[in-house]
Order: sequence, then C-alpha cells, then structure tokens
Amino acid sequence: MGVAWTLQDAKNRFSEVVEHAIHDGPQTITRRGKETAVLLSVGAFRALAGAKGDLVRFFGKSPLVGVELDLDRKREYGRDIEL
Repeated sequence: MGVAWTLQDAKNRFSEVVEHAIHDGPQTITRRGKETAVLLSVGAFRALAGAKGDLVRFFGKSPLVGVELDLDRKREYGRDIEL
C-alpha cells in the first residue's frame, strides 16, 4: 500500500491523501499507531466490489475443470481401539 497517514494528518491534508489514493494506490490511515482505515480511489473500489461472482462461475474457471473426482462415501466404520 501507499504511505501510512496518521488520522490527524489525513484530516489536515485530506486533499493530498485523496490525490495519493488516485495516483499511488490505497492509502492507510492509522489511529493511535494501529491501522484503522484505507482510502481507495473509485477505480480501485469498483475493481474490488466488481470482483464478486457466483460459486458456479468460480469453479467453472478452475484449472481442475473436467478432473474426475471420486465422491462416493465409504461405508467403512472405524477400527476398535483400546482406551
């Protein structure tokens, strides 16, 4: 990610943080030394939000498409053990 900004700096220099998000990528904002927020450009947000899809399409794009899997359940029971 880009530069980490303290919350106070991000508030005071908001326009600059936005410009960095647009040109340099996501900007991390910290509060009390802990990462608390990330500022994204609209393009980066839409790329993340648009990444959704359904499970069928996800598996359809898998490199394992067409591989035969044995999905039959084994009816064997466990072995006896002494406790």
